[in-house]
Amino acid sequence: MSTMVTDEQIQQLAATAKPFSVALLSWTPERHMDGADATELEHQRRLVSLRADGVIAILCPVVSETLAGVLIMTVSPEAARVVMDDDPCVQAGMMTCEVYSAASFPGDALPA
Repeated sequence: MSTMVTDEQIQQLAATAKPFSVALLSWTPERHMDGADATELEHQRRLVSLRADGVIAILCPVVSETLAGVLIMTVSPEAARVVMDDDPCVQAGMMTCEVYSAASFPGDALPA
C-alpha cells in the first residue's frame, strides 16, 4: 500500500455508503443442454437491458467453468431475487443465482 488513509477519511467514506445487492451467477451441469446458446443469448440481452435501465450498475461476466458472472444491482436483495428468478438461464436450470445485501460508495466505478 502506498496511499496512507486516516481514520477520519475511513469514517467520512463509510458515511456515504449506499445499499446495493450483489448477485453471483453460477453455471450448473445444464450449461451445455440442447438450446443453451439461444437461452444464453436471451440471458445476455436481458442483463444488458437491465443495465441500460439502471437496475444493474455493474455487469461483470466471468470466464470460468463455475462462476458465470457478478452483478452489482441497485435494487434491494428481495427485488434482485425476483429479477434474477425471471432470468432465462436461471429458469432453464443452466445457472443458479445467489443474492447478497451489500454496500458501496456512490461514484465508485471501474476504470475506463
